[in-house]
Amino acid sequence: MALQCGIVGLPNVGKSTLFNCLSSARAQAANFPFCTIEPNVGVITVPDERLINLASIDNPKKIIPTTIEIVDIAGLVKGASKGEGLGNKFLGNIRETDAIIHVLRCFDNGNITHVDGTIDPVRDKEIIDTELQLKDLETVESRMARVQKQAQSGGDKAAKRLYDILLQYKEALIQGKSARTVVIDNKEDQKLVYDLYLLTNKPVLYVCNVDEASAVNSNQYVDAVRQAVQDEQAEILIVAAATEADIAELESFEERQMFLEEAGLTESGVSRLIRAAYKLLNLETYFTTGVQETRAWTYTKGTKAPQAAGVIHTDFEKGFIRAEVIKYDNYVELGSEKACREAGKIAIEGKEYVVQDGDIMHFLFNV
Repeated sequence: MALQCGIVGLPNVGKSTLFNCLSSARAQAANFPFCTIEPNVGVITVPDERLINLASIDNPKKIIPTTIEIVDIAGLVKGASKGEGLGNKFLGNIRETDAIIHVLRCFDNGNITHVDGTIDPVRDKEIIDTELQLKDLETVESRMARVQKQAQSGGDKAAKRLYDILLQYKEALIQGKSARTVVIDNKEDQKLVYDLYLLTNKPVLYVCNVDEASAVNSNQYVDAVRQAVQDEQAEILIVAAATEADIAELESFEERQMFLEEAGLTESGVSRLIRAAYKLLNLETYFTTGVQETRAWTYTKGTKAPQAAGVIHTDFEKGFIRAEVIKYDNYVELGSEKACREAGKIAIEGKEYVVQDGDIMHFLFNV
């Protein structure tokens, strides 16, 4: 199953409008809570100028970009952790995703109802955070009850260590902090808590949904969000979802570019959001290119060459011998694989090579 980012937020903050811009799938965008009851999944193409540049060199028969999955999850409300507003179902949908895109309403519009009557993105953020934290606290306390006897008997060291970590989570959650604030560097400890799937342990990206006038210069609502999340080491993106919806309706690339220029933007918020989501999932891209096909391949940052080869086919990983690697800048500068070979710009790498973002790869294998 592909890695997924889940779009969350209170009702009527612009989640489904944003999702519709991201994906060819069409969630129902309506001015009332819970218009999105089943999660909508969109397979999103990741914009990458490098892929286009490589294709312009090799003129392949096919160009294949990389993709990620975005899930539009229905609006949460206060009390969701206790089942309010179909909360348990929605929280379950969040649990299945790998990262969270948290949309915050940072615009005024009297025609679009806010569930709490006023615009306050920091309050909205805290409502969502609290509901996710309460659900995580329930999960942590349930697991603590199960391992407490083994931990206190002293005979099971793993249970004792797990109990200690769960206690750290509990203390953080009770203080209104997310699970991700508990730093666990030890890989063995990480394995102990992996199957908890804590909601607030997922990486998060805050998307401030603004009006068109604030898309370039921000506004006081965005400033308040920045202040509220400054200790979270979380990225903030400013997107005008309604404007992005207008752009998505335009037929030609030229029309879209003209619209962006008139709005004072150099790039659509959707493109920035997709790349930010890709990064949030800890993903990077390597390329294969030639006359038949120029293709982007997705791998997790830190992956070694054999496992990266396995992204193409499991046989490539099983029978991995070596990888020939060309750096993207060298390929573009010299203009062909042949020129790179003649210039000595092809590196021969073995099983311990950690693939770098933008590498152009050719794998040798034998099975």
